[in-house]
Amino acid sequence: MANLNSAIDSVFWDQNVSSPQTLEGTARSVPGEPFPLDGARASRSHRIQQLSLLREGFPLGIIPSLAPASDKRLGSFSLNSLLLSPSSNNWWLGLVGQFKPKKLFADIKADISNAEEWDLQVVKDTAKHIVDKSLYSIGLWTQIALGTSSSLLLSTERLGDKNGLRNKLMLVHPLEKHDLTVEAAWPDLFLDNKGRFWDVPESLNVDVSSLVPESGVRYRFGLHKSRGNPQPVNAAGVESGSDAPTSLMPGLCAKAAVSYKVNRDLWRPQEKEGNTEEEDKPVFLPYDLRLKEPHAAISGIVGSSLAAWITGRGMLVNGKKRSPISADVFGSACYTFQKGRFSKLYGDLTRVDARVDLPSAFALAKKLFHASSNNSDDTLWSPRLNLIFQQQVAGPIVFKVDSQFQVGAARMEDVIYSLNYSLRLLESGKIVAWYSPKRKEGMIELRVFEF
Repeated sequence: MANLNSAIDSVFWDQNVSSPQTLEGTARSVPGEPFPLDGARASRSHRIQQLSLLREGFPLGIIPSLAPASDKRLGSFSLNSLLLSPSSNNWWLGLVGQFKPKKLFADIKADISNAEEWDLQVVKDTAKHIVDKSLYSIGLWTQIALGTSSSLLLSTERLGDKNGLRNKLMLVHPLEKHDLTVEAAWPDLFLDNKGRFWDVPESLNVDVSSLVPESGVRYRFGLHKSRGNPQPVNAAGVESGSDAPTSLMPGLCAKAAVSYKVNRDLWRPQEKEGNTEEEDKPVFLPYDLRLKEPHAAISGIVGSSLAAWITGRGMLVNGKKRSPISADVFGSACYTFQKGRFSKLYGDLTRVDARVDLPSAFALAKKLFHASSNNSDDTLWSPRLNLIFQQQVAGPIVFKVDSQFQVGAARMEDVIYSLNYSLRLLESGKIVAWYSPKRKEGMIELRVFEF
């Protein structure tokens, strides 16, 4: 069913969404904003690990993507490739390169068109265009195993159309019933619900989370510190005078959240014992183990959060002082219907998920009791309706549409189209090619145990 964990993960700072704006292939959703689309959540595997597998199925190991650049002459189209990937038992390193060909081809075409004759000078001008550093981006990743379960990931990348480096450090240490994660990034990239990207100069997160249950109680707590004023990425796409999201402003914040999730089957076929007719029929393995049974089900999650700003409490944000302590209630409810077992070549999977999200119960209550007032919670008070439609095209290929509607404004807020190719060998893995018209972005990913 649709991922209900977005309800609690959106409260914190570490919910990654897919984006080709960086070589890492991810950005963070802005904490405290409406939950992102289910199809926008990033893969659990690192981008460099995805590239090492994806290159086996692409010519010359080159994977395309679309992402608007700050310099429009570079275009959106880019080619990505894993250049090096040495490894050992407890360590690996990867080098990723990216090339944007539009500006190069345009410049070479202009030189040839303007040249009266083909001579050495034309060749020299062409060579200068080829070594233009704005065309190329490069990223370096390394992961080191610390003991039997802990790991340290370091990454740095330089984008051709940007100045400076983008760095990240992540330490993951599984406890007996919890996960401890420490992340630092400078700068850290965030994506708000309007499709705008923001760079926070420095960001540090320390997070402790209980293991994610199929149903029951889950809780999280942690500290977040950010320094420097958020800056818009590709500023041409940001309206003049628009303010950065409140939660990205500098300060040290302690936050805790708890949620309760429940799942109930409305209908699920029971296996019949001793049915020889069923035994005589050929058995087809499902393309995805998590999509192997037709059923109808409902699920829901409700939770609350508490945040305390330790520093930056008196800061003016959108003309108002930041509240030192805030609390809220959030929740989601989902209905799922699936027809087919996703094991035959045609017509064996049709699936619909309808999920209603309530990002902020307090913002909704404020809107209801002060309907005439114009407050800053306009993006939070309205429930969101998420519709996810999946239809088998042929064999392991599935067409999927993720859409989100703002109920209060009666309008579509976001949509993502994707083609999914399920990999039987991975049991519940797939290659996903998606496109977001709102962000004008698209990329190809490998996702495991996600749908």
